[in-house]
Amino acid sequence: MQPDDGGSDVFLHISAVEKAWYTGLAEGARISYALRAGRSGKMSAEDLRIG
Repeated sequence: MQPDDGGSDVFLHISAVEKAWYTGLAEGARISYALRAGRSGKMSAEDLRIG
């Protein structure tokens, strides 16, 4: 996923999409999210909101 501010890409796992009760995301969809550090220390998107 690519942030609007031009920063580094953000990892988005399908489990975060499913946890937010979405069946999938269309290419180019705009979403809001919170960044969380994963077990490996990499940042990923959580708490998704479309729109």
